[in-house]
Amino acid sequence: MEGWDKGTKSVVGEIPLLSTRAGPRDGDAWRQRLKEEYRALIAYTSVNKSKDNDWFRISAANPEGTRWEGTCWYVHNLRRYEFPLQFDIPIAYPQVAPEIELPTLDGKTHKMYRGGKICLTVHFKPLWAKNCPRFGIAHALCLGLAPWLAAEVPILVDSGMVKHKDDEVAPADAAVASGSAAAS
Repeated sequence: MEGWDKGTKSVVGEIPLLSTRAGPRDGDAWRQRLKEEYRALIAYTSVNKSKDNDWFRISAANPEGTRWEGTCWYVHNLRRYEFPLQFDIPIAYPQVAPEIELPTLDGKTHKMYRGGKICLTVHFKPLWAKNCPRFGIAHALCLGLAPWLAAEVPILVDSGMVKHKDDEVAPADAAVASGSAAAS
């Protein structure tokens, strides 16, 4: 993990490595892998909270653990920007990393594929391949999504592509504002 800062290496070192090489079609072995995934996610969340760096909520969206949904956020200029988060576990998992999607950002940056899938090919995918099957969902969030948010959100905010929820004017508010401007 050369190239990563000490803080990132420290956090990654506290996320348990996984040992079960199983994907969604592997029955009992997949259930064992899911238990390991949950342990790693709980450990990662605990580390983040202890370092006052809580930045996501995620849970399995189905009982099989093949679809995950949640929310992630990034603080820029003392303002919190939240984004829905989702991904499916690929059939070839853990050999293939999940493709993390931020659907509300679809089309707003070149570092994203169709459907809001964030681009992780250059930096993260080789690291994932090298560490298969020891890396899991928590590692994808820590070494994939977190750096992507840190690199992209400030650019998206500064360029005006992403607005803070307090700066967005709802259609009803815009009508009231234009009505009061016309009345004066």
